Amino acid sequence: MLLVIDIGNTNTVMGVYDGKRLVTDWRISTDRQKTADEYAMLLRELLGSAGLRTGDVDGIAISCVVPPVITAFEGMCAKYFKVIPMIVGPGTRTGMIIRYENPKEVGADRVVNAVAAYEQYGGPAIIVDFGTATTFCAISERGEYLGGVIAPGVGISSEALFQRAAKLPRVELIKPETVIGRNTVASMQSGIIYGFAGLVDAIVSRMKREMGREALVVATGGFAELIGTECREIDKIDPYLTLEGLRILYERNLSEKNPVSNLR
Repeated sequence: MLLVIDIGNTNTVMGVYDGKRLVTDWRISTDRQKTADEYAMLLRELLGSAGLRTGDVDGIAISCVVPPVITAFEGMCAKYFKVIPMIVGPGTRTGMIIRYENPKEVGADRVVNAVAAYEQYGGPAIIVDFGTATTFCAISERGEYLGGVIAPGVGISSEALFQRAAKLPRVELIKPETVIGRNTVASMQSGIIYGFAGLVDAIVSRMKREMGREALVVATGGFAELIGTECREIDKIDPYLTLEGLRILYERNLSEKNPVSNLR
């Protein structure tokens, strides 16, 4: 079985594949202070809850945008799974041309999403990832990564309101009953949710004009269901896009000389 791990600034999303079938998945907080042993014990419990063991895993693929955390996960893979993981980076075979001025600047998660979206839906496509940051990626009809947009994320924007405005509370991110709020909490919820929906629609519309044609718009990430359902421009919500991209990249790199190997 293949264990896929997407390490983000706020959350780490993990899943287990049996062939092309996603067996189970989890979302945990990304903790820069956790050791390899602590992550291993947590993952062992999660696997056990799904009726799986560490011995069932014979391959691991990781994407990471938090460099201090990757060492702990590499240690965990070697010590507890006896596997050298495939870590998405400059040496990874993606099958995608990156048109960024400096391709190394493109985050691993964005590359993984782009590969998955093009593989599953074709191009042209636009991916909106509602994570710590809200990112937009443009994919050409020929499967080239054209570039994108990086905007503040839903969670950090909400937290900034609470921290910087003395009389505004921290609010639960749920949809209010009406856009026009009749109390402070509802007003903040409306501003955050419908404000971000408007941001997404405006940016995607401009991206389509620059691309010169219509494009399928796919949303993913922790807030995709909450915000994406309010966006006119989003065609599909795919919460497992990044995990699927890691599976695809792992399979593409199996034929390389030494991108992944087993220590058993």
